[in-house]
Amino acid sequence: MLKKISIDQLKPGMFVHQILEQKGSLTVKSQGRVTSQELVEALKKRGVKTVAIDTDKAFSVGQDGENSPAQSIVESEPEQSNKPPKVSLDAELRRASLLHEQGKSIQKLLLENVKKETPFDASIPKAFSNKLVESVDRNPDALLCLTKIREKDDYLLEHSLNVAILLANFGSFLGMSESEVQDLSYAGFLHDLGKIKIPDEILHKPGRLTESEMDIMKGHVKHGVDYLKETDIALPLIQAISEHHERLDGLGYPAGTKGENISRAGRMLAIADMYDALTADRVYKPGMSSQKAFSILMSDAPSRLDQSLVQQFIKCLGVYPVGSLVLLSNERLAMVIEQRTSPLTPLVKVFYSVRNSHYLTPKDIDLSVDKSVTVERAVIASDYKIDVNAFFERSVSIG
Repeated sequence: MLKKISIDQLKPGMFVHQILEQKGSLTVKSQGRVTSQELVEALKKRGVKTVAIDTDKAFSVGQDGENSPAQSIVESEPEQSNKPPKVSLDAELRRASLLHEQGKSIQKLLLENVKKETPFDASIPKAFSNKLVESVDRNPDALLCLTKIREKDDYLLEHSLNVAILLANFGSFLGMSESEVQDLSYAGFLHDLGKIKIPDEILHKPGRLTESEMDIMKGHVKHGVDYLKETDIALPLIQAISEHHERLDGLGYPAGTKGENISRAGRMLAIADMYDALTADRVYKPGMSSQKAFSILMSDAPSRLDQSLVQQFIKCLGVYPVGSLVLLSNERLAMVIEQRTSPLTPLVKVFYSVRNSHYLTPKDIDLSVDKSVTVERAVIASDYKIDVNAFFERSVSIG
């Protein structure tokens, strides 16, 4: 399990999963093993205050055949202020990609703890959620791109991570304070932990659930909330998590909470949760386009979802969200890379010819400048039997 300790408690034989608190410019490069007291002293000198260790990966110093170089734990980066400076998409993508993978790893460990009903150190996912917000502050498009790059077998891991990213963007867009955005993202990261208690045959059933199966599925909210109540997570966060399936008309679950009795954070979480679920690829079905998902969200407002928040959420993501695919008027497919002032003319990366059914050398087109090409409509990769993940890793992601 993951455990938070001070740098003074760090000893050779421990496995560092993440650096949580520091002064100066040290950040986690990769997980690493502490092989000597000299390494501990080096971390102290570089300003490390607290770390997360994985107690399941403890080892005996001097074991052969293990990769444990000191440099695998840390790397130097420029010093940052409390509010990180804005950077380009390219500058943030590599860092965001590493963060995204780290999030899946932490989510997996949390789910294992919930399944075994063992406690976890809440400071670890909290620190990670704060890093998500920092990435969004530097460039919101980097992590949003990654929410569109999915592995069908990793839905449970990716869904809560993506919801946390969406909420970090949404909260920032609404002008919420840094601490409020961090809490909102944190709630998103933890909101579906209870699903690990649902039998796989129900959780992954491709067809419509029976009434009895739905009752079991609905229990995931209570499972998660009951578990979180045994941690030191703040009650307002647990409340928001408990409300992510509540609806304004009182027909949601588990409590049938109605109208103004649902917290604002709970309403925002409901929107982000529903959007990501609708657009996610599953083993048994492809996700729908963002535009279709937006239409469903709007149809559920104002009776079930908060209409004003839904409208703001759509405005936050844009008509064509970053990472989504669009068909252009020249019969080519492109991925939306960055938003521009007009929501209808984003920066896109063209990569596929529909007419000739083959990949093209990727090319950026700023539709706000190049008026010879326009967006015809949003599309999904499965419509054209293309591997968008491979394209992203080859032509968009850095490193």
